[in-house]
Amino acid sequence: MKAVLEGIEFALPKRLLTNADLRREHPDWDMEKIAERTGVLERHFCAPDETALDLGEQASRQLLERLKLSASDVGAVIMCTNSPDYILPSNACLLQARLGLPTSIPAFDFSLSCSGYVYGLFIAKSLIGNGAVPNVLLVTGDSYSRFMHPGDRSTITLFGDGCAATLICSAAEGPSGIAEFALGTDGRSSESFMIEAGGARVPHSEETAKPITDATGSVRSADHIEMDGAAVLAFVRKCVPPLIEELLATAGHGMEAVDLVVFHQASALSLEYLQRWLKLPPEKTFSNIHHVGNLVSASIPVALREAELEGRLRPGMKVMLVGFGVGLSWGACLVDW
Repeated sequence: MKAVLEGIEFALPKRLLTNADLRREHPDWDMEKIAERTGVLERHFCAPDETALDLGEQASRQLLERLKLSASDVGAVIMCTNSPDYILPSNACLLQARLGLPTSIPAFDFSLSCSGYVYGLFIAKSLIGNGAVPNVLLVTGDSYSRFMHPGDRSTITLFGDGCAATLICSAAEGPSGIAEFALGTDGRSSESFMIEAGGARVPHSEETAKPITDATGSVRSADHIEMDGAAVLAFVRKCVPPLIEELLATAGHGMEAVDLVVFHQASALSLEYLQRWLKLPPEKTFSNIHHVGNLVSASIPVALREAELEGRLRPGMKVMLVGFGVGLSWGACLVDW
């Protein structure tokens, strides 16, 4: 049984933080240089009483309404997030209740970030392919603003909050849908992108909450995201090109057969490197990082939906999706739209 992408919707918080806002708050930051490296001009942050679960519910309702589906039509719900409302229960269980989905369906979370959408499609295709469920509501998103120190220019200037909902359905006829995958993981480099405190290994404490200023002048504590930007960029350059080569070899064709490539919107530097390496013309790529920032696991599906709305993504196109980040992990797949 084939698995096809039936539709995507997304939700962003109303609160908008622009580079002009950051310049006023941090007059010593060179926002022009930062914008050149990140590619981000503005990003959305959750309100104090708003979470990724709220955004996921909003995006899911929008999607079901657009597709003219009822809650009883959903066969499974899975959510990828690093910022669940609680340690337990999972966001997917809470979302099942909020949406009024059947109690007979599986609902679970998985914790992954920038490669999470590709991994989520892999899980959904597996569930549908073995006949376990007729469709999967895949919800991906985070509120990284909860974990960023306002004085850490390496993160606060880059990430945004947001959530996407994707419905993946079974199909016996029509386009191939979600096709080949290539996935990888290297946990030996996990310290280059992590939050040290807050789990069972290093619980929150007065000590972990103490802010530290690093050599670049950025401020954070062990309770906040710590990202080694240079190490992450080196990881992208090392791991993503072979990932794409592996995917194309599995598919049995070259880039000439691919109509559009949507990368995880990591940063302008990452995107520019990958586009140069692949020798991709502008019409074969799509980027929206300038007005939403790095949306982690929601990055790829939000870009897909915006590309669709702008007429850049049309039925019949072959699309390559490429995600990479926390783990460190990476994944790519081909989709017949």
